[in-house]
Amino acid sequence: MADDVKRYRPDFALTGKVCVLTGATGVLGGVMAHGLALAGARVAVLGRRADKAEEVAASVRAAGGEALATPADVLDEAGLKDVRARLLSEWGSIDLLVNAAGGNQPGATLTPAQTTFDLQPDAMRQVMDLNFFGTFLPIQVFAAPMAERGSGAIVNVSSMAAIQAITRVAGYSGAKAAVDNLTRWLAMTFAQQHSAGLRVNAIAPGFFVADQNRRLLLNEDGSLTERGQTIIDNTPMGRFGEAEELLGALVWLLSDASRFVTGVVVPIDGGFSVFSGV
Repeated sequence: MADDVKRYRPDFALTGKVCVLTGATGVLGGVMAHGLALAGARVAVLGRRADKAEEVAASVRAAGGEALATPADVLDEAGLKDVRARLLSEWGSIDLLVNAAGGNQPGATLTPAQTTFDLQPDAMRQVMDLNFFGTFLPIQVFAAPMAERGSGAIVNVSSMAAIQAITRVAGYSGAKAAVDNLTRWLAMTFAQQHSAGLRVNAIAPGFFVADQNRRLLLNEDGSLTERGQTIIDNTPMGRFGEAEELLGALVWLLSDASRFVTGVVVPIDGGFSVFSGV
């Protein structure tokens, strides 16, 4: 009976697994770094700024976790390969990848007074590069050791903007929709060409206050902007998300508890995606 209980107990632990976390120096990424470490992972803190990467890694270590600052740009393939070589040398493997790097550009976002024809092509390309290619290139680099071994888990960070048509954020919406499609395509292709043990999923956060959207959601005094109020009115739970509320789904998708789950995009949105507004 004891053996049966052990067999059926879901294993959410990430103990000893090496996880590369891109976008780790952002507000949400920093929380993810701590959550992954608390689940037992050894976290490679990847961000463009070396000082910020070390700050996050040091914070994780101070809390009792294991973390290494691995500064790199997600659009610099050579830099990513240098990180891969360092991790394989120092930690011996790469088991998990979380693609949390992303962002937006003013020229790819409409103000209330602008129309579609005011969108700037260069800004749209930059947003596509950062969000889509900034997910694709790390997968190309860091999933290679997983494919060779035949096991691993990748979680991409999508957005509600990919699932629903949300006003103003044209570039970001298109880029994250491409990330969703890439997630599904890679889930299928990796399982067919490499191993069923190499899984790719995504989480789609609803509205969480972070550096890139703070001005859109909150006034300087902390009160809701008109757009922020509209979002709250269309979120059945009636509030913005807290960063740590991303961790349960993230750890689940990375762990063996979800070993038969691949190609899904999990909304973490307080019900925003299921509410019609009526």
